[in-house]
Amino acid sequence: MDEEKSRKRQIVRVSIVGIVVNVALAAFKAAIGLFSNSIAITLDAVNNLSDAASSAITIVGTKLSGRSANRDHPYGYGRIEYLTAMVVSGIVLWAGLTSLVESIKGIVEPQAPSYEPISLAIIGVAVVVKLVLGRYVSAAGKRLDADTLVASGADASFDAIISASTLVAALVYVFAGVSLEAWLGAAISIVIVKSGVEMLREALDKVLGERVDADLAKGIKEATCSVEGVRGAYDLILADYGPQRLWGSIHVEVDEKATASEVDRMTREIQMLVLKEHHVILHTVGIYSTNSTEGSDAKAIREALEGIVRKDPYVLQVHGLYVDSELKGATFDVVISWEAESREAVRQSVVDRMGELFPEYAFVAVLDSDVSD
Repeated sequence: MDEEKSRKRQIVRVSIVGIVVNVALAAFKAAIGLFSNSIAITLDAVNNLSDAASSAITIVGTKLSGRSANRDHPYGYGRIEYLTAMVVSGIVLWAGLTSLVESIKGIVEPQAPSYEPISLAIIGVAVVVKLVLGRYVSAAGKRLDADTLVASGADASFDAIISASTLVAALVYVFAGVSLEAWLGAAISIVIVKSGVEMLREALDKVLGERVDADLAKGIKEATCSVEGVRGAYDLILADYGPQRLWGSIHVEVDEKATASEVDRMTREIQMLVLKEHHVILHTVGIYSTNSTEGSDAKAIREALEGIVRKDPYVLQVHGLYVDSELKGATFDVVISWEAESREAVRQSVVDRMGELFPEYAFVAVLDSDVSD
């Protein structure tokens, strides 16, 4: 809890720095843009204001997401940070579209800009300031696992490139007399819109639910399998309730003769180990019972299933196999690719093929989704 509070305080501090720097830059650029009649510089100032607004919204979102869990929201308010990112992306989109409209007007009705050496010097300083700010905010975002800060940092670094382009356009006009203002403004606007769309997509992915990160999934399964008595780990499902707030479930294979106390011990060890190593809360550890010793039938059935996995491109994995030689029944889970036209049809085909190979057995296959590596 103390670590989470410290994280949020640091996010707020970094955001405040961003607000102060962006407001100052916006004021200087707006003054220069109006004085020199430069559309590109004025639009760059608007972009700085949108960055400041984004930082302010980040602060509000961070404060709200830090509220304690309660009866109505037992998983806390962490997802507010993702909603905040959506709002920020909306602001960026609005700024980009507004800038594009103004740039098009400038192309249709061009106006000659005028520059003073002091104006160009201030723009040059702004480029350096934005580069430093971008690195600072991005580094803080990665360290604090804050997507909004990472996005803001990347945006600031890109703003530096945009400002540098504006400076180049100004120099071209001063020395060659060719005005690229409106065209550059349009290009900047398109880049801003693209950035806003990408930010919105990333935020939506978080809210909708993403595939479990491959490295994280591998780490959790390795930690789970390191617990004594666990024969395999499958079906890892994680729900994202905000940065560093992952809850989920996993299934493990254990010997059919394991006692309730042994299973309880394994479950608790898995939960504690995964929480310690990966900061993930596994609220459920499901159990697959596997044969203690595989007789001839069990071994043959397993080998047949493994052969299907190797040959069928849509069958990604089979696990949780349990063969009851006395009742002549076998159960297992089968993971089917999302690319299959009908995943249920593929599942049924596996059951049918196994029935043809072992007609004396009744097979039950549970369809699993490919949600984690």
